[in-house]
Amino acid sequence: MILPIYIYGHPVLRKVARDIDPDNYSNLKELIDNMFETMYSADGIGLAGPQVGLEERIFVVDLSPLESEEHPEFKDFKKVFINAHISERGGELESTEEGCLSIPGIHEKVVREDEIRIQYIDENLQLRDEAYAGFMARVIQHEYDHIEGILFVDKISPLRKRMVKSKLANMEKGKVACSYKIRTVR
Repeated sequence: MILPIYIYGHPVLRKVARDIDPDNYSNLKELIDNMFETMYSADGIGLAGPQVGLEERIFVVDLSPLESEEHPEFKDFKKVFINAHISERGGELESTEEGCLSIPGIHEKVVREDEIRIQYIDENLQLRDEAYAGFMARVIQHEYDHIEGILFVDKISPLRKRMVKSKLANMEKGKVACSYKIRTVR
């Protein structure tokens, strides 16, 4: 089932999500399937619980649509992150343009570390402790920020933030058009 994606200005996007008990989450598989279906219908590569109105620490990522000769490692990179916690960030700082399904029509450069270590539970309820670098680390950090109540526009330069201020204000007022199902504050 395709879920509505919550748009900038909705309070759920600013809440720090809570860990969930996967053993007592009766519809976890259905939720995961719905999150992937919702993400695909909006042409995304990542989607976090708060973006579909949940206050739980869960996000999904699928980089396989970006697989190419240059990036064969994206081919099978489809993952579910439950109760994720980044324990280390490092490497070089890189500035790369990002967008977000919850902030449609805005793309801005964001500076992030290019290496992370993250602990999480996967869709098979297995505890994982993994390191990622490059674009994979960037996408995971972007989705991880969602479960921490942080949006990519919080990380852009003050000048760029002023330049997108009116677009963000319109989103807060419910004035936004998307090709996918959304939920605004109004």
